[in-house]
Amino acid sequence: MARALLIVLDSVGIGGAPDAARYGDAGSDTVGHIAETCAAGRGDRDGLRSGPLRLPHLAALGLGLACEEATGRVPPGLAPETPPQALWGHAVETASGKDTPSGHWEIAGLPVREAWGHFPDTQPAFPAALTAALIERAGLPGILGDCHASGTAIIDRFGAEHVRTGQPICYTSADSVFQIAAHEEAFGLERLIETCRIARELCDPYRVGRVIARPFLGSEAEGFRRTSRRKDFAVAPPAETLLDVAEAAGRAVVSVGKIGDIFAHRATGREIKPAGNAACLEAALDAFSTLPAGGLVFLNLVDFDTEHGHRRDVPGYAAELEAFDARLPAIRAALRPGDLCIITADHGNDPTWTGTEHTREQVPVLAFGPEVAPGSIGRRETFADIGASVAAHLGLPPLGAGRAWW
Repeated sequence: MARALLIVLDSVGIGGAPDAARYGDAGSDTVGHIAETCAAGRGDRDGLRSGPLRLPHLAALGLGLACEEATGRVPPGLAPETPPQALWGHAVETASGKDTPSGHWEIAGLPVREAWGHFPDTQPAFPAALTAALIERAGLPGILGDCHASGTAIIDRFGAEHVRTGQPICYTSADSVFQIAAHEEAFGLERLIETCRIARELCDPYRVGRVIARPFLGSEAEGFRRTSRRKDFAVAPPAETLLDVAEAAGRAVVSVGKIGDIFAHRATGREIKPAGNAACLEAALDAFSTLPAGGLVFLNLVDFDTEHGHRRDVPGYAAELEAFDARLPAIRAALRPGDLCIITADHGNDPTWTGTEHTREQVPVLAFGPEVAPGSIGRRETFADIGASVAAHLGLPPLGAGRAWW
C-alpha cells in the first residue's frame, strides 16, 4: 500500500490570486519577486548568501513552469534545464481569507468560505468588552499594545514595559488572530498559556481563527527574542478533513511542525514539533522512514513565513528556500516504490510587498515519487485538489471537496 509525504512551504506563494485585488495584493509574487531581487544583486547578505536565487532541484521538479502558469513569466534562474521531473501546476484558494488555517484546511479538503472575524486596524483594536473580560478572568493588571503590529517590532517596543508592569502584550494583524506576547520568566510560560486559553474562549463569539501565545526572553539591555515555545489555539475544522478520513480508516498519521495546532489537534496522530525548518524536515523524514503502508506524514515549514516573510527579509527568505532546495535529494531518496511526495504552500508572504502581512497568492503544486509520471496538472481551482489527490493515492474515501488529478 502507498504512503504519502505532504510538505507545506508556509507562505511560498507564486503570484497574486485572481481575487488578490480584494485584499490589496494584486501584483504580489513571493517567489518571483525574491528571484528578481536576488538577480538584481539586492538579495545579498554577508555570511548568509549572495548572487541569483539558486533552486536547481525545485526548478527541475517544475517550480519555474508552475510560476509561469500562474503569472505568465518564469522567475530568473527557475527555468528547468531538462524536462520536469514531477507533476507540476498551481492552485487557487477558494476559502475567504489568506491565513494559515484556511490554507491548510483547504489543502486537506475543507474549503471554508465563511468569513473569519478580524479586528480593525485602529487603536484600540480590540472591543472594550473583550479586553475587560480578559483582564478580569486572567487576573491581569492591564494589557499593552491593543493594535495591529509585527510580532518582533511590538516586543521591541513594549518588552521592557511588559517586564516592569506585568501587563502582557496583545496585538493582531490582517489575519484572524489574537496574539499575546509575554516574557517566559517575568510573566511565566504557563501563565501565558493559561491566559491564551481564556482568550480563546473569549474570542469564539468574534469568529477569530487563532489565539497565539508568543513567549519571549531577554532584557532591555540585551534585547528581546522570541522563543520556540509558541503555542496556537485554533478553532477546530468545522467538518472532516483528510486527517479525519485517514484516522477513520486506521491509517498512521504523523503531524510535524505546527500542523497539530492548525487542526486543533484533531486526528493529527503522532505530533512532532521541533524548532526550525531544518529540524522539522529531519523529523518528518525520520518519521517517514518507519511509516507503515497507507500512512501520511503532514509537514509544515513555518520559518519562510515567520522568520522572513513577515519581517520583509529577502536575503533570509532566499537563503531559507535554498536550504530547502538542497535537501530535496534526501527527500527523493526517502521515497519507496508507491510513495508520493507533494510540495505546496498555504498562501503568500511577499517580502518585497508593503506592510508585514500575508499576501493572497496562488501556490505551487509539485508531486513526485518513484512511480509518478511527470507532466502538467495545470491550474487547480481549489487547494482541495491536493487533499483529494492524496486521498486517492492512499486509497481513502473521497473527501468533501476537491478533485484528484489521478
